[in-house]
Amino acid sequence: MKILFAIQGTGNGHLSRAKEIIPFLLKYADVDLLVSGTQSQIELPYIVKYKKRGISFTPGVDGKIDYRHTIKNLKPWEFMKDIYQLPVADYDLVLNDFEPITAWACKLKGKECVSLSHQASFLSTQTPRPDKKSVWCEKLFRHYAPCSHHIGFHFKNYDQFIKTPIIRNDVRVLEPTQLNHITVYLPAYSLDFLAPFLEKVEDVEWHVFTKNHLTDFHHRNIKLMPITNEGYLKSLASSLGLLTGGGFEAPAEATFLNKKVLMIPIQGHYEQLCNSVAFKNLGGSYVKNINLDFKVKLNQWLNFYAPIKINFPDITRDIVEEVINLKERFASNTNDPAPSF
Repeated sequence: MKILFAIQGTGNGHLSRAKEIIPFLLKYADVDLLVSGTQSQIELPYIVKYKKRGISFTPGVDGKIDYRHTIKNLKPWEFMKDIYQLPVADYDLVLNDFEPITAWACKLKGKECVSLSHQASFLSTQTPRPDKKSVWCEKLFRHYAPCSHHIGFHFKNYDQFIKTPIIRNDVRVLEPTQLNHITVYLPAYSLDFLAPFLEKVEDVEWHVFTKNHLTDFHHRNIKLMPITNEGYLKSLASSLGLLTGGGFEAPAEATFLNKKVLMIPIQGHYEQLCNSVAFKNLGGSYVKNINLDFKVKLNQWLNFYAPIKINFPDITRDIVEEVINLKERFASNTNDPAPSF
């Protein structure tokens, strides 16, 4: 059996999850990989057969999306060409983690496609949203990477097709401790923006992970660190907590390690706002932005908030077996319309 696994390359969460899934897929089939997007610091330890530009948003330096740079990087004709030329018919099974080229290639060519993504969870109306929904972003959830079958991931099983997070084995084997530092992963903020706020909270050290430094560097109570898997996990495992954006995987991993988390969603990023609302509903913490009263909110979080406790069982093998069973259903029901769940 031949499988094409297509992965979104914007952010690090998609590729981190793929690293856990791929070894189980290889037990059943030959696997070709496609990665599209340009905003990840994660490298897969496997050969990537197809590397595409895709569609990626660019974070700014002040907690907002850099729309100008995002639009500048769009190459619509290249995107359409990639869709029409991708040989999805050569594969027995196509898996998709919110990757648009493969999803649209399958849709246009009548090929079954199974989504394995956090974004798939938003196809359920039971997944938490903010009080004010974005009509445009809700449509984006459905049409950015349309698939015929769906397995979603979220903090909780909000619907029958939604699973709890895939926690990396690198995280599961850690033995958490508590030193006097907070791990910071806020790629949408520059150090120049963050430093004046973090310097004012002198009771802890801040481990700020940034792609702009290749070696460790100290600045008052701030330690700048390059984004590496080993360095990040070492800091997180021994931290008091995590200060991060409104993504999904980073808060889930910190919660698994019994670390408290303060989420700051990128402004204008609807999915991250949804994640933050869901996390708060479970007892977690988030602030909408970093402004003049951020020091007060930061001190409140440091002094009065505790980690939330959620069980995230190891389900990667079970999910892959479920996907393989789907392939067998495709083969036995070739004349039936494709179910979606």
